[in-house]
Amino acid sequence: MRTSLNVPDDVLAEFDAVWQAEGLDSRSRAIREAMLEYVESHTRLEEAEGNIAAVVAFDYEHEAVIQELHTVQHDFEGVIEATSHTHHGDWCFEVAFCDGPAERVRRLVYRLRDFDAVRRVSVLSLTAAATTTDH
Repeated sequence: MRTSLNVPDDVLAEFDAVWQAEGLDSRSRAIREAMLEYVESHTRLEEAEGNIAAVVAFDYEHEAVIQELHTVQHDFEGVIEATSHTHHGDWCFEVAFCDGPAERVRRLVYRLRDFDAVRRVSVLSLTAAATTTDH
């Protein structure tokens, strides 16, 4: 199937550099692999049930969204056990260490993705928690 995409020039240039450095034979092949990776990671989050432990990393434009993100973090304080935060110019990188019902962690991830000023949200680790009382 042929399709077209609007991609910022700088993102496309970085993408092209990466797939070429890895020795892939075409941009189409690289896009297919990226799409499969995306589907796999999102399916894993969607299929998670019960209590889970997850590491959620996201980057965002500090001034554009900081107040709203503080509100979201307070709304999800039942599953966010700890956070780590660092600044990089006008952008911030944050990691939330989560433990609790899979549905609440999913809602947190989807809520973070709702913000235009949040560039990426990645679930770096998602595992079934042995117990929620042993830490």
